[in-house]
Amino acid sequence: MASSPVSRVVYNGKRSGGPRSPGTGSEIFTPAHEENVRFIYEAWQCVERDLRSQMGSERGLVEEYVEKMPNPSLKAFKPVDLGDLKRRNTQDAKKS
Repeated sequence: MASSPVSRVVYNGKRSGGPRSPGTGSEIFTPAHEENVRFIYEAWQCVERDLRSQMGSERGLVEEYVEKMPNPSLKAFKPVDLGDLKRRNTQDAKKS
């Protein structure tokens, strides 16, 4: 994989069976929500499996996507730490 400041992993696989529902007991989830969660969970399991099986081979189902023409307006983009943002928002809400 080429190193580039503008890259991300793209998964080109298919989903597989095996239901998984979020469950805390106190929350109610719609069937559509459960299907979305199941799809994301199963797709991620396939990505992890493919990454493990790809170790040592040249090419598999997972490949790096690199922009050919990076968007100039994103040149100054800095990734956001969502965990940190959530902590700050929670602290701000407690102060109010």
